[in-house]
Amino acid sequence: MDDDTTDQRVRKHIAALVDEEHRLFAQNNRTAEDQRRLQEIQVELDQVWDLLRQRRALREFGNDPEKARLRPGEVVEDYEQ
Repeated sequence: MDDDTTDQRVRKHIAALVDEEHRLFAQNNRTAEDQRRLQEIQVELDQVWDLLRQRRALREFGNDPEKARLRPGEVVEDYEQ
């Protein structure tokens, strides 16, 4: 799969997660399940943004962006902002 296609797929996934997050935030009466899903979305967003940054960095330095890997939520959640 070519790099642009993979990056586009990652960006589409990010957009879908953001849409779902906005929909859940807009609900007035969120259930415990909604709250759990919001937390999952936030971790997953951190993971896929990290993946996209890894791909860009690898490409920038002449390496294969396909070597980028989705890191565990515990790892990306510990990054300094």
